[in-house]
Amino acid sequence: MEYKSSKSKDRQSFNDGPKGKHKPKERKQVQVNVGVMVPHGTDLKPLRGKTLLLFTDPDVAAPDLLKQAVEKIGTFIMDMPEGPYVLLYHDCSEVVYVPGSERPFKLSEYKKEVGKPYARITFFICLEKHYKRVDDTSDSDSEIVITTRSTAKFNQADTLRKLVPVVPAVAVEGFHASASVPKKNTTNNADCIVGSDEELDFCDQDSVASSVDSSAEDMFIDDMDPILDRPSSDLYLPEEDYDSKDALQHRKRLCLSSAEGGDRKSENGFYWTETEKWQSSDEADVEPPLLVFTPNQNPGPQILPNRCSSALQFFQLLFPKSMFQTIAGYTNSYAAKYEERKGKLWNFISQSDMKSYVALVIYMGMFRCSSLSDYWSESQHFSLSFPAKIMSYRKFLSISIVLHLSESREDEKNILKKGTAGYERLGKIQPLYQVIRESCKSYFHPFQNITIVERMVKPQAGTGLKQSLKSRSPNMGFKLFALTDCTCGYTWDFFVYEGKSCASRSEGLSYETVMALVDENMLGSGYKLFVDKFYTSPTLFTDLLDKKVLACGPVWPNRTGYPKSVKNKLLSNAPRGTMRWIRQDKLLFVEWKDSREVQMCSSFHKAYEGDTVQRKVRQDAHRTLEEIPVPAVVLDYSKNMEAVDSSDCVTEHFRAIHKPKKWYQCMFYHFLDIAVENAFIMQELVTKENGHADSAAGRKCFLQSCVT
Repeated sequence: MEYKSSKSKDRQSFNDGPKGKHKPKERKQVQVNVGVMVPHGTDLKPLRGKTLLLFTDPDVAAPDLLKQAVEKIGTFIMDMPEGPYVLLYHDCSEVVYVPGSERPFKLSEYKKEVGKPYARITFFICLEKHYKRVDDTSDSDSEIVITTRSTAKFNQADTLRKLVPVVPAVAVEGFHASASVPKKNTTNNADCIVGSDEELDFCDQDSVASSVDSSAEDMFIDDMDPILDRPSSDLYLPEEDYDSKDALQHRKRLCLSSAEGGDRKSENGFYWTETEKWQSSDEADVEPPLLVFTPNQNPGPQILPNRCSSALQFFQLLFPKSMFQTIAGYTNSYAAKYEERKGKLWNFISQSDMKSYVALVIYMGMFRCSSLSDYWSESQHFSLSFPAKIMSYRKFLSISIVLHLSESREDEKNILKKGTAGYERLGKIQPLYQVIRESCKSYFHPFQNITIVERMVKPQAGTGLKQSLKSRSPNMGFKLFALTDCTCGYTWDFFVYEGKSCASRSEGLSYETVMALVDENMLGSGYKLFVDKFYTSPTLFTDLLDKKVLACGPVWPNRTGYPKSVKNKLLSNAPRGTMRWIRQDKLLFVEWKDSREVQMCSSFHKAYEGDTVQRKVRQDAHRTLEEIPVPAVVLDYSKNMEAVDSSDCVTEHFRAIHKPKKWYQCMFYHFLDIAVENAFIMQELVTKENGHADSAAGRKCFLQSCVT
């Protein structure tokens, strides 16, 4: 028996050793985020830049989690005040129970309840005296004020919320935040308390949760301007709604409001009186004085009557012959070094080869195959004879790989300047970029109605220039802003967005984009600019009037300068066709109820001119067509913007099957699209001016003429 007992002990010691298979597994710790809440007026607000990672047990209870969070943050904040502290959720409620139940808090159960990974969960600590002070204030008398609901959908209805009055924020003892003395920014029916510009631009790289805040890039992707649409103190929603689409928009745009009477002045100098009344469609509006349209040149193509007769000649106006030779030289220089590294020799290409290459790219936009090699297929049942006559498959593929638009030696010099002010981010496309821009402006002058459009060029390679348009494509790409003619769709000018590091921080990207593209010295006066809600602002429209340019477009209802009056304001349950308008100085603001609320701003429209549109209206159990009133600004805007479609991409199919690896090659194909489309538009306009037969199916013939 003694022998068996000793053997049993030996086996147990062996199994419990460092390599034992039956050794109990250690509990794996999980990662959450902890931050600090500080008083902000009568509310609590997360202190930016103080969010840290915390590794803890998944079954940790609230008291232990609070203790660990205080110890973690105390190691990084040297002058952290003495407690006691409380542990809070995002909505500033104390962590005691699992939300929606009476079960005591346990981290693993909370994670299941919200359905989020541990790394996306954030808790906050707050001094108990600050938490109690804010909690006591929230029980005091409050006022009914207007605030916007979620803006995930364009121009949703306003709603009433019961909020406490906003009072100036005070510096918080022990925590030194850049937001301790905030600025006051008035927006739609809201006095938005925001931090300084430095706080908006600040980003703590060690903080995971800080990336959830609405940064400048995130706002830009969602058609918001980081300067004009600043985040507010009411930034955080309950945890269970944190990842919803509405919640993301809510955190970016929702602002608090105080219901003080008297005159208000926003940051851009617009005065609004709380007692100002919104007018109805029955009340007459004054016709605003219109500017005389005086363009610097006659609108339309600016070419001699007999200079261009063929499609190729129109194309070569915008994409000159000399550019083919220049690109061939840059490509040869780059390809020679590229092939030399692999121990091969490069067969130099000529100007003629470059023309043939461009012709085949255009050809592939007309006749689409499933792969690039199919264009050179020798199958008896499926084959295209044209590509093989122009260029071999191997040569075409070689040019596609090494296509270059700049001098290699200049690229090497530019790379050495990276990180300095002298670094040119668009250096690899500058030669062609400038030629196309100048050509587009030289050979055409816009008609009276113009607009600013955004375009996305999808790349395959990674670079710091990539952006995203959520409403159009989930893919990342290079964003371009273009001034386009509403009458014919001609792209008159454009530029590539280089990222927030190159954007202005004074007036905002939307403002400066319009000011950069609308050149009154080249255009003239009396132009009418139609823009979407990303650009529209009272400041922009007023400054455009000073340049003798009229403007209109939809506007975010909580953008700086929008009227704050709630007297006779459009109600959320108003019948379809109801409108309200208010005029301030030279600007008209209109609210109109269609299937949803629409807010517009204009510097040249009258509120209502008796126009109607047909809409299906529910009556009893049926829907019938009825004529409902529509403001003139809505009708005019819809008419002009519907006529503007993004330019047809003749190279889109080639890019889809070839997938260029270099970002500057993607830009080359987009510049080629602009040149082809603009050339076709000019040919059509010239043909109509000369009284020739209608060219309804002219685009296909135009492309065939360019290729052959």
